[in-house]
Formats: sequence, C-alpha cells, structure tokens
Amino acid sequence: MERIARTMTAEQIAQLVIEMDAASATAARLRCAGAWVVQGIAQLERRLEALPLPGKGNAVIDCSAISALDTSGAWLLHRIIRKLEQLGCSAEINGLRPEFSTLLQLVASSATAAKNPLPPAPGLLVRIGQQTWRHLLELSGMLSFIGECAIILLRSLMQPRRIRWRPVLHNLQTAGFEALPITGLLSFLMGVVIAYQGASQLERFGANVFIADLVGLTMLRELSPLLTAIIVAGRSGSAYAAQIGTMKITEEIDALRTIGVRPQELLVLPKMLALIIALPLLTVYTDATGVLGGMIMARAKLGVSFDVFFDRLGDAVSLSSFLTGICKAPVFAAIIALVGCHQGFQVTDSADSVGRQTTVSVVQSIFLVIVADALFSVAFNWLKI
Repeated sequence: MERIARTMTAEQIAQLVIEMDAASATAARLRCAGAWVVQGIAQLERRLEALPLPGKGNAVIDCSAISALDTSGAWLLHRIIRKLEQLGCSAEINGLRPEFSTLLQLVASSATAAKNPLPPAPGLLVRIGQQTWRHLLELSGMLSFIGECAIILLRSLMQPRRIRWRPVLHNLQTAGFEALPITGLLSFLMGVVIAYQGASQLERFGANVFIADLVGLTMLRELSPLLTAIIVAGRSGSAYAAQIGTMKITEEIDALRTIGVRPQELLVLPKMLALIIALPLLTVYTDATGVLGGMIMARAKLGVSFDVFFDRLGDAVSLSSFLTGICKAPVFAAIIALVGCHQGFQVTDSADSVGRQTTVSVVQSIFLVIVADALFSVAFNWLKI
C-alpha cells in the first residue's frame, strides 16, 4: 500500500512517500526526497496534515534522497517524528547527511527548550529577601567606597602635593561658577513665593514687618542649603556618574589601574574637594538672592521698605542661624560627590547601564541630602541651636 504527498512547481521540489509493509500492518517505511526548503514546504505541510501516518509499530524514515534541507524543512521533519511518537510508533532516521542531521538536532533542541515550563514566580517572602540582600550588598559596597575615599583624602591632606589642583579648579568652575544662574534664579523665586504666601497671613494681624523673620529664617536656615544641594545633585551628581560610567565602558578605569593610578585619587577626590568648596559659597549666594526676592515681594505686597526690611532682618536672623545653614553645605557636598562617583563605578558594559546608574545617583543623592537635613534639624534642636 502506498500513499504519496508531494508539492509541484515547475519541477518536483519535495516529496514524502509512505510505504506500508504488506506482511505487517505495523511496519512502515517513509521515503523523503527532493529539496525540503521553504519555497515548497508549505504545500507539503498542508497535504501532510490530511495524510494518515502509521501507528503502533516501527517506522524507518529514509532521508538519503533529500537534496537540500533548511530550517523549515528540518522543522517539518521533526514534526513528522514527533507525530509518529505520539501515535505510538518508534521512528528511526536513515541516510540523512551529517550537515542535515546537525540542523535537525538543533531544531529538536530548540523545540524541547520552548516546551520547558518557566520556573514558578518567587513568593512574596522570597522577593522581600532578595531585595533586602541586594540592598545590603549595595550598602556594603557604598561603605567600602566611602572608606577607601576617606583614606585617600587623609593621605592627600597629609601630603598636599599629591592633590591634583587643576582638576579641582576645573570642577570648581563647572560645579560652582556655572551653577550660579540656575541656583540664584530658583532661590530668588523661592523667596518671592514665601513672601507672597506669608504676606496675606501677616497682613491680617498687622504684622507686616515680620515678613523679614519669615523669609530670613526660612531661607538662611533651611531652604537655601537644601535647595542648592538638590540642584547640584541633579546637575553635577548626575554628570559625575555619567562621566565615570562612560570611562568604565571605554575601559579607561582599567587603564588607570594598569598604570598604577588609583581612580579614586584621580577622579573622585578632585570632584569631592571642589564640591565641598563650591557648595557653601553657592549657599551664601542663594541666601542673598532668596532674601532679595522676599524683600522685593514684601515691598510690593505689604509696603515694607528695604530699610525697614534690613533692620528687622538683622534682629531676626542671628549669626548662629546663618552658620547653621552654611555648615550643612559641606556635608551635602560630600554626599552628592560620593554617591555620584560610586554609581558611576557601578556601571556595567552597556550604554543602558550609564543612564540607569545616573538616574539612581540623582535619586539617592536627593534622598540622602533630605535625610541628612532632617538629622541636622534633630541635632540642632537637641543642642538648642
């Protein structure tokens, strides 16, 4: 008994012949011939769906007459083998050329991998544990980085000739001088907003002159150092992470270690020193612009003259209140520089990692700056400052 499924174009492309053994209804021989390639395999596949295959016996698939085989042909041949196995028939392949056999094995392994079920999603406690462990590893790496930078800083302070002053001055210009416009403008607008919002409340009680107390204490003690640190974190901290991350991708960091130069000494220390110098100066500058904005709004909204505002400001804001805001700035600067540089060193060998770690550096810097400001407030309240 013979059943034939074939596709024809201008010439025979692919052919499958099923020959049943007359002596045994459970033995069959499948003879494959022609070019089993994508051009003619579709019609053969459609006709094969309606072609009954032998079941519960032995089947020998003779592939010696196959002249060409591509991935689609190998996939169809694999499907024939699987269908025979599902029908309970053991299939044996004979005569397949070695290169075709390798392709068939590759298709079979891909089909097996595709059928493997995905591992079950981890439970809630497992995810919490994984996240906790990951954050602990990040914290350990951050503390190690801070310790190494502290040792290098102490060594450089003991031997000032080791400090690279040109990078320090360059970072002082980029992180300090070039940040004057944006920090001054935002601080000025913040002073305007505070004076505008407080004016309506103070006017009800005839306490117009106390607008100087509101603007002076709010800006000099809290908002100016905090606002300046947030702006610098978004502007300079992200630049530090992106610069070091790009250098790591281009293997410049490895080159520095190869020639015996510590990356922290060349890249981190100048940035940290420049920011520690620049941020207090920027804070003083934003103090002045914030008070100026509040003073202009007080005159426009409440009719408080500049002379009266200055007289009241001198009585309301003590030297300790002014220094309270200034002393926060170096701590904020160290946090921004260390976090930005540390995230730059965490970049892996991909451009996507640069953007991801840059974003992480900004978020962590702003978060830690606000936490540090809260701790300063608690400490100053405890010390009655």
